[in-house]
This record gives sequence, C-alpha cells and structure tokens, in this order.
Amino acid sequence: MDQERLQQRIGYRFSEPGLLARALTHRSHGALHNERLEFLGDSVLNCVVAAELFERFAELPEGELSRLRAHLVRQQALHEIAQTLGLGEHLQLGEGELKSGGFARPSILADALEALVGAIFLDGDFAAARETVRRLYEPLLEGLDPRALGKDPKTLLQELLQARKIALPQYSVLATRGAAHSQSFEVECLIPQLSVRTTGSGSSRRSAEQEAAMRAFEQIRG
Repeated sequence: MDQERLQQRIGYRFSEPGLLARALTHRSHGALHNERLEFLGDSVLNCVVAAELFERFAELPEGELSRLRAHLVRQQALHEIAQTLGLGEHLQLGEGELKSGGFARPSILADALEALVGAIFLDGDFAAARETVRRLYEPLLEGLDPRALGKDPKTLLQELLQARKIALPQYSVLATRGAAHSQSFEVECLIPQLSVRTTGSGSSRRSAEQEAAMRAFEQIRG
C-alpha cells in the first residue's frame, strides 16, 4: 500500500501511519479493522459539513440545511470522493471481498472515507480533520444548488436536455460484479448529440444510473 501517494492526495500527513493503515482495513481482513474509526469519522464529518453549510447559506432555514447535509454525507457523495482519491486501490480486504470486487463497492469505499476522517481527527485534531474535509468537499460544495437539490440527477439531466431540445440520454449496463446478494453495477450514460459519455457505479442499477446522470449533467452545465 503506497501511503505516501494517498497522503498527498488527501493533503494530510499522518504522524502515526498505523492509524491510516487501520482506517483502510475492512473487517473482512482481520480483527483490527476500521469500524470504530468509521463511527468516529461519521460524527466529525457531519459536524464539519453542517458548519460549512451554515456559513455558506446564511439565509437557509434549519430544515433546508438538514436536507443539504443529508445530501452531502450520503453514501453516493462519500463514494464519489473516495473514487477521486483512488481509495479502493489502498484498501486491505479479506480474500472473499477481494474476489467479489469489494475494492469498488460503494458501501465499503464510503465507510473507509469516514474511517479516514476519524483517523485524521485522532492523529491530528479537529482542526486538521475539518481542513481535510473542507478540501475534499470543495468541488461538491462549489456546485451545490439548493434550488435543484430536491430533484434526482436523472430528472435534472432530462430537464436540461429538454430545455435545449436534445434527445434524452441512453443508459446501458456495462458490467455487473459480485455475488447476487452484494452486486455492484457499472452503467453508461450516453448523449450522442453532445458527444457526452459518462459512467457511474452503485449497488443497484438505479443508483449507478443516477451517478452517471449527475456526471453528465455537470459536464454539460460546465
């Protein structure tokens, strides 16, 4: 596991490399796994994201802020950030999870990202964890539109294309991985008229389509 490269991507260097290693260890790998760090990181993450939203959207009421926070800390958002970091290639998994493609499973990646936040909190302090989370979340926060948040990505993409009088996207399954009870799907979203082709992955075909649609929406909107 190349910890140096991952730490560069995160923007944080660990004083105790063992904490980083544990954050990346799934319970299938052994007794010293990341579930306790995940528990801690989840709380830190929620607090940091809530504070960021409070500062950025001064006019929004409590209910809207809660909705935005739920959107940002859900599995899909965590999975997206984990993919950006290439977290899957650094995970320590048991043989069964390795064979079933656990390194790409959204739930495992999302949990590992939370554990990583918890590890940074313990290795440094809350300020270090907050700075890291703010840096990792910057692309998501910059593109956040509270007015559009109530609509799912496929709906947003459809409305955008219809407004421009462009044919609706075509979705197709590229791959299905894992056992029947823990499958992951890779889906392609194709918009030939705009030469847009994006992919998404998820634990269901629908969630994979939503991720691919969001990437297409962001690409078209610029």
